[in-house]
Amino acid sequence: MPAERHQYILRLALTERIVRIKDLAKRLGVHEMTIRRDLDLLAEQGLLQRVHGGARLMQQAGAEVAYAMRATQQVGAKARIARAARALISDGDTVGFDASTTALTLAQALGSAPIHAVVTGLDVANVLAAAKVPFTLVGGTFHERARSFVGSLVTGALARFHLDKVFFSAKGLTVSAGFTDAHLPEVEVKERLIATAGTVVALIDHTKLGREAFCQIVPLERIDVLITDEVPPEELRAALEAADIRLIVAEEAP
Repeated sequence: MPAERHQYILRLALTERIVRIKDLAKRLGVHEMTIRRDLDLLAEQGLLQRVHGGARLMQQAGAEVAYAMRATQQVGAKARIARAARALISDGDTVGFDASTTALTLAQALGSAPIHAVVTGLDVANVLAAAKVPFTLVGGTFHERARSFVGSLVTGALARFHLDKVFFSAKGLTVSAGFTDAHLPEVEVKERLIATAGTVVALIDHTKLGREAFCQIVPLERIDVLITDEVPPEELRAALEAADIRLIVAEEAP
């Protein structure tokens, strides 16, 4: 799959700085022309610079590459989750989005929905701007790796909002730890964004179920809806039911 190849190429470029067409074709078992097209596309995205016989990581592009790699992980799962989440958004809603790549996929699924969005992620804002969806970008200190704004300016501004719905993701979800992430400034922004919401919707693909990261965002019972792409383990299903949390398992499109 192209997305999986791109992720592999970017990961290799992060460690080796320069990747070669012949080597990549051999490693990935595809034709050299396929690799050339992959490298051309990644170069167009500003992630790699084409050189004779291959490509190298763009100077100071490490953070963008790391974000792009996250965006290419679990693409199908994120698309299914985004479709299910889109069905929960009504015309006229005020909606908050975190800076996760899953929320980015949801923003891409909105089209030109007549809503007003509040966002903390630069790429989510760019998608909404291109679609002419009205939005407020809450700015602060730019966190390059997550392509998001963090800090007291963001959390202070978010305290003024009351939103109909908030959609967020996390690096892990367990019954005991709830929703967790690895970067404290991001966690603080997510927590404050969630506090603005009438309805809180968590977008968590199956690879994050049963995992724990460094910092708790919110406990499980703080959310109203969990959207995932596979049926969760029994312990988590029981906890969701006990907390009266709606579970949506996003199915494959027919």
